[in-house]
Amino acid sequence: QVQLVESGGGLVQPGGSLRLSCVASGSIFSVEGWYRQAPGNQRELVARIFNYGITNYADFVKGRFTISRDNAKNTVYLQMNSLKPEDTAVYYCNTAPPRLQWGQGTQVTVSS
Repeated sequence: QVQLVESGGGLVQPGGSLRLSCVASGSIFSVEGWYRQAPGNQRELVARIFNYGITNYADFVKGRFTISRDNAKNTVYLQMNSLKPEDTAVYYCNTAPPRLQWGQGTQVTVSS
């Protein structure tokens, strides 16, 4: 059974940083994307990583977030810098487009 486990969220002040991690077990698919969902909003794609390390980002995180992958650990990361209050959301990982059952996500709260 596929299991996506996200971790690394927390409470951080504006301008701060967090590093999220995602591990996928029991799946033949590789995690390719980070998504987020803020209260009252639809889930949205934040960043994607493909073969050969090709990445792309939503405009609202460009220059601040970096997605990366450690194949040996079957883990995908999202380094988030210069966080803003509007980045507050539950963050999820999945394939891109999403094919796997969603995990529980990890809460990121940016507040002073």
